[in-house]
Amino acid sequence: MDTSPIIISMKTAIVAIVFTFILGLFAARWILYRKSEAAKIFWDGIFTMPLVLPPTVAGFFLLVFFGSYGPVGKLFEDYLGIKIAFSWGATILAAVVMSFPLMYRSARGALEQIDDDLIFAARTLGMSERCIFFKVMIPNALPGIISGGVLAFARGLGEFGATAMIAGNIPGRTRTLPLAVYSEVAAGNMDAAYQYVLVIVVICFAIVAAMNIYLIMEKKKQEA
Repeated sequence: MDTSPIIISMKTAIVAIVFTFILGLFAARWILYRKSEAAKIFWDGIFTMPLVLPPTVAGFFLLVFFGSYGPVGKLFEDYLGIKIAFSWGATILAAVVMSFPLMYRSARGALEQIDDDLIFAARTLGMSERCIFFKVMIPNALPGIISGGVLAFARGLGEFGATAMIAGNIPGRTRTLPLAVYSEVAAGNMDAAYQYVLVIVVICFAIVAAMNIYLIMEKKKQEA
């Protein structure tokens, strides 16, 4: 079995979750501080869109913007000499975009459940909004935030449609585990496909199990 898809997928998921975690968390905070309900509805729709769009459609938009003839892709190629489309970086881009809504919505839900009295008390004590966010809001919303990060990581690991559109299916370069499964099935190599599927199932199960163990431990701490 070629192990390059496993290595590429893990590297992509690990790098992507760093961006997804930070962007999703701060997007959730930014939305909470919007006073206009219309603005909240609009931006929440934009942030959640990749979750409801077919992955190939999301990948199409990425290709339009980040392809060699797209506004962002052309800018990177002309001024930085970096080609985004059909590169390993494109697999990260696809994973971030498609997993971002899970992180954002989980973080927002966790932050919204914080008791307002805690925030008001912190403001009364003279704490800045930034200090309140890092020292009051994040610690109290941590289980929900961590859960969102775990789900986002699993989503990035299993991304297929958008990755195929913007990164392609290049062996040893952009072929991730889902693309490897598709390629092996298309070629009639069912034994190899079964092996890749087994790897994905084991990794995803381990991720979900780890998340559940963490939540159970947090619940016991709160009850103690």
